[in-house]
Amino acid sequence: MGLALPAQAQVNFQDLEGLFTPPKGYVVQHTSQPLRMDGRLTEAAWQQAAWTTNFVDIEGAAKPLPTHQTRVKMLWNDSTLFVAATLQEPQIWAYQTRHDDIIYYDNDFEVFIDPDNNTHQYFEVEVNALNKIFDLYLPKPYRNQGDALISWDVAGLQSGVAIDGTLNKPQDTDRSWTVEMAIPLKAVRMGFPWQPPAEGTLWRINFSRVEWNTQVANGKNQKLRDASGKDLPEHNWVWSPQGVINMHYPERWGYLQFTRQPGTTWQLPLAERRKQQLWRVYYRQQQHKEKTGRYASTLAELQLPAQVEVDQQANELQLAATPYQFTATLTATGQPTFRLNDEGLLEPVKP
Repeated sequence: MGLALPAQAQVNFQDLEGLFTPPKGYVVQHTSQPLRMDGRLTEAAWQQAAWTTNFVDIEGAAKPLPTHQTRVKMLWNDSTLFVAATLQEPQIWAYQTRHDDIIYYDNDFEVFIDPDNNTHQYFEVEVNALNKIFDLYLPKPYRNQGDALISWDVAGLQSGVAIDGTLNKPQDTDRSWTVEMAIPLKAVRMGFPWQPPAEGTLWRINFSRVEWNTQVANGKNQKLRDASGKDLPEHNWVWSPQGVINMHYPERWGYLQFTRQPGTTWQLPLAERRKQQLWRVYYRQQQHKEKTGRYASTLAELQLPAQVEVDQQANELQLAATPYQFTATLTATGQPTFRLNDEGLLEPVKP
């Protein structure tokens, strides 16, 4: 969902395992074929593109598998990222009818993109079965006091929806709806010079499906409510599990690897595996501050070692902290140095 409430950003980090499962990766192939955004995926390039694995619960293996299949495929050309998703659905309905309505009040499909892989300056696009768009930009996650810029739009976005069934007719059984998007690469850039992806360029990306429990009443699909009249919680189904009920942990998103080379396969890079050591510091610091009201000043306070091994290579962790801020740094011989701060900004350190 786009607008996480502050209370939703508070997470208990006693059990960190779910936050360190390996994110999924997708190698997106280049195409020169024109693609029509009609939701039908009839072009040869789409037929050859690989589907992702089926979506799972946002928390991952800890929760049951979704009751309806969702999967995605992608392509790119020199100017555009193409995204297609098919969502099985026996009752297709949508009532949000204007651009930038809160689309996740309906069942929806959502795209999250962080081109810099630094958890800041990222983008979200939501769409419902009426092909109505809710798009927003976040300078940083809500957990770090980020504030969504809803007035931002994906300049040049094209999208289409095809429905296998009937929209807003609950008396029959539907089969699925398919979304197709053409996202201009330049549009998911804010305040930086734009360069097209090179061979092997990595972005962070994830996809979410919001699914509400409904019943038919007065000829409409209406959300089920609890005894107090409040809507029952929605289901959140995703491609790469977050490990927490919050899409706004960009470090937990999957990876998108750009290629022009057929047959390229996905492998999580060493640099990304090393960065996990810094996220362990970050989560422990948040846990420590929640308990004590301040950040820890040493790794020992967090019960974390200063020396860690990644792929049998020694890495050194360093922590510089005040009660209200911190910076953690990871170094290793012959490897890039990375730095992570209390706002979750993770960047390479320039020599």
